[in-house]
This record gives sequence, structure tokens and C-alpha cells, in this order.
Amino acid sequence: MVRIDYKNPQPLFEQVRDGIRELIVDGVLRADDKIPSVRELAMQLSINPNTIQKSYRELEREGYIYQVSGRGSFVAPAEHSRSPQKERQLCDKLLGIARELHYMGMAPDDIKALIDKLE
Repeated sequence: MVRIDYKNPQPLFEQVRDGIRELIVDGVLRADDKIPSVRELAMQLSINPNTIQKSYRELEREGYIYQVSGRGSFVAPAEHSRSPQKERQLCDKLLGIARELHYMGMAPDDIKALIDKLE
């Protein structure tokens, strides 16, 4: 499920957060799927439960998951994670990456073809 790289300088909670976010975005985890409890994931990854809790709080704040008292954490439907601020931030990142690819010599049509692969 989520992989931790202890050689990576990125904090563990960010690695967990990003790993779960990637599973959601890639469609491995779908809306309303239950994700492992904090304790379960902490045991699987052999890291402190507080680290997992921090990751889950971030994912909930970002709209990727929601919690149901006494039942656990679940993947939020895509519309819950949508916000104009987040869209602008991601569009800015995408534009920055496209500019860098163009700088490195990739043709604009090839960059557009990459985006067209999403369909």
C-alpha cells in the first residue's frame, strides 16, 4: 500500500500522506473505501501512530478523506477535495512543469499529448 523510504529526507508523515493521496488519485482507493486505521497502518509500516494520525489529519484537511466516529477513516468523493485555491495551486505546478519540459527541449505538442493521455 504505502511505502516508506527511510533514506528520503522528506518527513515520514509527508511520505504517508503523499502515498495515500497517490493511491486515491490513481483510483486504487475509491470514494467511500475504508482506509486502514491509524493503529493498523502504524503497525504495517512500523512507525509511530502519531505520525499516521498527523498524515490523516492533513489528508482530511485537504479533503481527501473523512472520518466517521467509531468507524474509521474513508476516502472522500472527489468533489469534496475540490477547491478553487487548490485548483489554482495545482494548475500553477502543472504550468511550471510544462515550462521546464519546454526549456529542456520538449515540443509544446508533445507536452499537450501527455495531458491528452488522461482521457
